[in-house]
Amino acid sequence: MKALISVSDKTGIVELSRELESMGVEIISTGGTFKKLKEEGIKAVEISELTGFPECLDGRVKTLHPIVHAGILAMRSNPAHMNQLKELNIDTIDLVIVNLYPFKATILKEGVTRGEAVENIDIGGPTMLRSAAKNYQDVAVVTDPSDYGKVLSELKEKGEVSIDTKFYLMQKVFMHTSNYDTMIADYLKKQREDYSLPETLTMTFEKVQDMRYGENPHQQAAFYRQIGKQTGSLVDAIQHNGKELSFNNINDTNGALELLKEFTEPTVVACKHGNPCGVGSDEDINKAWNKAYNADKTSIFGGIVVVNREVTKQMAEEMHEIFLEVVVAPSYEKEALEILCSKKNIRVLELKDIQVPQNPNALDMKKVNGGLIVQTIDSEIYREEDFKVVTKAQPTKEQLEDMKFGMKFVKFVKSNGIAVVKNKQSVGIGPGQVNRIWAAKQSFEHAAELIDENATKGAVLASDAFFPFDDVVEAAHQAGITAIIQPGGAMRDQMSIDKCDEYGIAMVFTGMRHFKH
Repeated sequence: MKALISVSDKTGIVELSRELESMGVEIISTGGTFKKLKEEGIKAVEISELTGFPECLDGRVKTLHPIVHAGILAMRSNPAHMNQLKELNIDTIDLVIVNLYPFKATILKEGVTRGEAVENIDIGGPTMLRSAAKNYQDVAVVTDPSDYGKVLSELKEKGEVSIDTKFYLMQKVFMHTSNYDTMIADYLKKQREDYSLPETLTMTFEKVQDMRYGENPHQQAAFYRQIGKQTGSLVDAIQHNGKELSFNNINDTNGALELLKEFTEPTVVACKHGNPCGVGSDEDINKAWNKAYNADKTSIFGGIVVVNREVTKQMAEEMHEIFLEVVVAPSYEKEALEILCSKKNIRVLELKDIQVPQNPNALDMKKVNGGLIVQTIDSEIYREEDFKVVTKAQPTKEQLEDMKFGMKFVKFVKSNGIAVVKNKQSVGIGPGQVNRIWAAKQSFEHAAELIDENATKGAVLASDAFFPFDDVVEAAHQAGITAIIQPGGAMRDQMSIDKCDEYGIAMVFTGMRHFKH
C-alpha cells in the first residue's frame, strides 16, 4: 500500500505517518511535509523521486504529473486500466492525505496583499483530492485531521478502509474543495468591489455551534458564521454568563442589534420575538434604559436588551429585578457585570464594536420552498432630498427629532407596522397586521394600556408604508397625535394630506418604504 501525504495543517500528521509506517505502508510526500517527516525519523519518498521530475516554479508544480494522477485514478477493477499502469511502470496510490494551502488564514491577516492571497491558492492539492475522491471505491482520501483516527482504526482491524468510510471521506472532500473555491471567488469579488447579484450564487459558512433545537423543539438547528473579518456582529460577541444562545436568542438579538445600529446617541432597545417592544434614546444611558423599559414593562419579560453604551451598576440592578434572556453591550461596569452574572440563566454578552453598521452591500436572504430570495439589506432611512413636509402645519424641531427617531424604529417593526414615539421613547407599537388601520389602532391601545391613557397625546406616528386611505389620520387625531411621518406615494395621498390639514397635524413624506416581512 502506498500513501501520498501533503499537508498544510500538520496537526497529527507525524503520529499518523508513524502508524502507517509501522503497518508497512510506503509514504510519498512533498515539500514541507517531507521535511517534517524526515526530521521525525519517518521514512518517506520525496515526490520528485517518484515522478523523476523536480519540483519547479518555486514549488508551484510538484504533484501535477501523470505518475501521480494515474496511480490515484486507475480503477482497480478495470483490467485495461491496470494493464496500462503495468505498461507505463506506474504503481497505484491507495491513500491520499492532503489539506490545502491556508487561503483563509492568509486573507484574514492584517494588511495582506492581493498577490499574497493569490499565491496561497492551491492548485495541486485540490487536483489530488478530486482525483482520489472520484476514485473513492479504490482510494481513501483524507483531508480532515479529525478523520485520521477512524482511518487508522479500520486499517488496523481490517487491513483496508471500508467502502462506507471511503464514501463518507469522498463527500467531505467535495464539501472541503467547494468551501475553498467559494472563499477564493468571494475574496476576488470583493477585491473588484463587485456588489452585483451574480448569475450563480455560492456562499460558504463555518459552523459555530450545534443548538439544542430550532425555533421549536422538534426542529434541528445550528449556528454558522460567515468567513472573513466581522465587526459589530453577534458571532464575535464574548459571552460572560448563561447557557448557550438558542436559535431564537440569536435571531431576536440580531434583530435588536440591527435596530440599535441606527442610533449614535445613547440608546437602549428591548426586543421580543423579533419585534422591538421598547426603544429609548437620551443623553444619559440610564435615562435611555428607563425609557425603553417603561415603554412596555410587560413584553420585556423574557426579552432581549441591547445597549450601545456601557451598562452601569444602576441599570444592572434594575435589569436584575426582571427576567431577561439576553443582554448585549459594548462594556459593563465591574459591579454591573457581577450583578447580572449572579443570575445563572441570563446570557450576558460583550460586543465591543456594537455600533459598527453593517456593510450597506450585505445580503439579506430568505429561504423559500425550492429556492432563495436575495436582496441587499435595508441600509437607508430616507434621502434628504426626498424628505418633504406636505401639510400646512410645519413640524417643530422636537417633532422632527421624534419623526427621525420613529422612522428608525418602525423600519424594524414587522409590516404592516406603526410606531408611536414621544421625546425619543417608543410609546406604542402596532406590528405585523394585515391592514394599516389595525396596526395604528393597536399601537394606540397598547400605549394607553401599557403607559397611560394620555401617552399618545402630542406624540408622533411613524408608518413603514403609505396610507391607502385617510382612516389612519382620523384615528391618529382621535388619539391625540400631532405629527406623522410616512413614505407617501399612495393614489389617495391627497385625502390623508387634507385630513391632516383639517386637524392641524404636521405630516412629512420620506419617499422611502420599509416593509419588513
